Amino acid sequence: MKQLKLAFRLLMALTLLAACEADDNDKLPSKSDTSQSGGVNHNKNTTGNDLLDSRLEVPATTISANTTFLIRSVQNYGINYIIEWDNKKRAQRWTAYQMYDGNSGTAWNRNNWMSTEWGGDPFQPDPDLPADVRTELSDYRGSGYTRGHIIPSADRLNSKEANEQTFYLSNMHPQAYAFNGAPGVWGEMENFLRGYWNKRSFRDVLYVVKGGTIRDDQVKEYVGRLLVPQYFFMATVCQAGNSYKGIAFWANHDEPSRTVKSCIITIDELEAKTGLDFFCNLPDDTENEVERTVDKTYWSVN
Repeated sequence: MKQLKLAFRLLMALTLLAACEADDNDKLPSKSDTSQSGGVNHNKNTTGNDLLDSRLEVPATTISANTTFLIRSVQNYGINYIIEWDNKKRAQRWTAYQMYDGNSGTAWNRNNWMSTEWGGDPFQPDPDLPADVRTELSDYRGSGYTRGHIIPSADRLNSKEANEQTFYLSNMHPQAYAFNGAPGVWGEMENFLRGYWNKRSFRDVLYVVKGGTIRDDQVKEYVGRLLVPQYFFMATVCQAGNSYKGIAFWANHDEPSRTVKSCIITIDELEAKTGLDFFCNLPDDTENEVERTVDKTYWSVN
């Protein structure tokens, strides 16, 4: 595999070796840059790592000895996705990624996995996480839960490498089949994002953050070593030219038959529910605007 595996533990020095091709959407203004609407940004990430401190999709980071950031890149499109991993809970807090014309191509057919070394099933433990903090395939066997992608495999068909990275177990949360599979609300939400919004006529870039809740009071149960979230969420900002629009999604794991539209909330509301600070790398005025309202006509969810 030709992978640029970039991961670091904050238990050690906050460092990152980054070798990737950055797309034009990766760069955002610094605190002193007033070229975009809003200019000043008081809550942007300041970890000292450019990938965490400048990429719009990355939420405010949780700095602790128990946190690992997994930064995946591929040769053809640079950054594939970024994960914040909780080492103690063996679970991810979020996955953040971009969707745009280049990385939304279909150069890889998932049926081809049958003729690879994986024999059709590329699910695998994360090679960049030590065995004592990661989940294993054996954790899911007999658990009653599916291995639920956070960044979907279908969103990364631009190469074999990009698609394979979506099958790392660090990109999974345990999900009930009725919730994850069609017509479950999570599966339908993914289809909505891919089918309605990820189109050139709608966006230049979609900035997406998704995950399941791992806070102690928002855990459904533990099955062996597997943490099962009670809620799943998505926050998305659409950039089209100089315009930014935001929308969020909040779904109860125990309510798989809910409609996607009934799970739509503002990003501000999602921040209140999760305790996460989304899109902190946007200038303050722009961030406040995209997070406080949902233009349902714009998003075609009215």
